[in-house]
Amino acid sequence: MTHGGPIDSRPSRNDRREAAREKARQLRVEQKKRDRRNKVFLQSGIIVGVLAIAAVVVLIIVSAIRPPVPGPANMASDGVVIGTGLKVVPTESLAADASPIATTPDPSGSVVSIRMYIDYLCPFCGQFEKTNGDQLGEWAKSGAATVEVHPIAILTSHSAGTKYSLRAANAAACVANYSGDQFWAFHRLLFDNQPQEGGPGLTDAQIKGYVSAAGAKNVDKINSCIDDGTYKTWVANATDRTLAGPIPNSNVSKLTGTPLVIVNGKQYTGSLTSADDFKAFVLQAQGEAYSTATPSPSPSK
Repeated sequence: MTHGGPIDSRPSRNDRREAAREKARQLRVEQKKRDRRNKVFLQSGIIVGVLAIAAVVVLIIVSAIRPPVPGPANMASDGVVIGTGLKVVPTESLAADASPIATTPDPSGSVVSIRMYIDYLCPFCGQFEKTNGDQLGEWAKSGAATVEVHPIAILTSHSAGTKYSLRAANAAACVANYSGDQFWAFHRLLFDNQPQEGGPGLTDAQIKGYVSAAGAKNVDKINSCIDDGTYKTWVANATDRTLAGPIPNSNVSKLTGTPLVIVNGKQYTGSLTSADDFKAFVLQAQGEAYSTATPSPSPSK
């Protein structure tokens, strides 16, 4: 029996050429699809990146432009004035964006005006307060002087990230607003227990403890004010105003360091650790005020 030879099942040359063309076509189609996908992903990534950058820019702008907030009561001048009996000289809370109202000096010259721009973390402020705090309190209590305290925050970044300067000044504003007559006692306690610059500062709980120790009223409201940081923006704005200057009712153009102490319009530049030097400066300033005060009209005969 004769058998036929094996059937050749291999594709012809033309078939192989056509198959190669088809394979190449499919590869081109797949590559185009990948290119389109990559383009979409790239565009999406660019859009997301632009949006992210825009969000960061907006955040920076919003952070830089602090929203205005009403100031605390009893601090219309950006400071709180302590007068006879260590009582606060009351003032209304200023509306947001309102300019501070400088305290009017005593025209007769009989009451010395003492203003202090202080940072509760500043060690030099602590030295001045330790040296002169008692006699400042005596002068204010007797009515011989008014002591005007301006809490500012220029050392906010010097407390291991806790922003103690800002928190302490905010707490001082809270006390001035809700319990002004206890401000002086609270102010003294913050300096009596002043933390070291560079450390974490006092905690909010410790600050609240000194609010109570000062005998403050409305303690719950003050504590909420501390927790909420109600006056932090106001403190920052008041600090900026002091740094930009001018300092009202004085010969000082702007704040260049703390403490800035002004007596009857003149800056004290003497020793921070000599109560006698400061007392002599105050007496001299008072004498000059007396000599330049407008005389009272003589009674008609």
